[in-house]
Amino acid sequence: MTIRVVIVDDQGMVRAGFGVLLNAQPDIEVVGEAVNGEEGLRRVAELRPEVVLMDVRMPVMDGLEATRRILGGTDGDAPKILMLTTFGLDDYVYEALRAGASGFLLKDASATELADAVRVVAAGDALLSPSITRRLIAEFSRLGGRRAPSRKRLDELTERETEVLTLVARGLSNGEIAGELVVAEQTVKTHFGRILMKLGLRDRPQAIVYAYEVGLVRPGD
Repeated sequence: MTIRVVIVDDQGMVRAGFGVLLNAQPDIEVVGEAVNGEEGLRRVAELRPEVVLMDVRMPVMDGLEATRRILGGTDGDAPKILMLTTFGLDDYVYEALRAGASGFLLKDASATELADAVRVVAAGDALLSPSITRRLIAEFSRLGGRRAPSRKRLDELTERETEVLTLVARGLSNGEIAGELVVAEQTVKTHFGRILMKLGLRDRPQAIVYAYEVGLVRPGD
């Protein structure tokens, strides 16, 4: 299956460069572009891509607001959104993760990194390595965050699912969690899938943010 991509960025060089790199892949096709978030909303609604590469900072409507609007509806077919940034882990990226973006990518990424990132998020995974997750946790702690009002949903988790969510929030990979709990990695994946379903979360970044917002884990735990 070909992964259909829309690129939303106000820099023509970025759109053109990423377009060439992605269209060179046998399983990826760039089906549209947009110069700001407002135009991006229209293009996404029109073209129904699987993945959106979304710049963080743009005129008219920035990537954060566009991400909120794209993912804020009830449409189960919403695309995966991969944030593009030249600033690394800045405040906007964290807000985008809270809004449901599946990860982020620096604009100086190589062709291989770019294509792999699109494939990862299209498959439903989050583009956050364990090392990046740990940096996310540290930065989230520094920035602080609003507390989620829905802590009671944690009661729906089994004891083992709560353990898995805690370890995810501490930055462990599925393999590391499997080693910690002495279970198969596929078992961890199954537990995590149930966690997302029960809590109404999209992916790993949202699960990490949720765990910190409700106080299931705290920085330094």
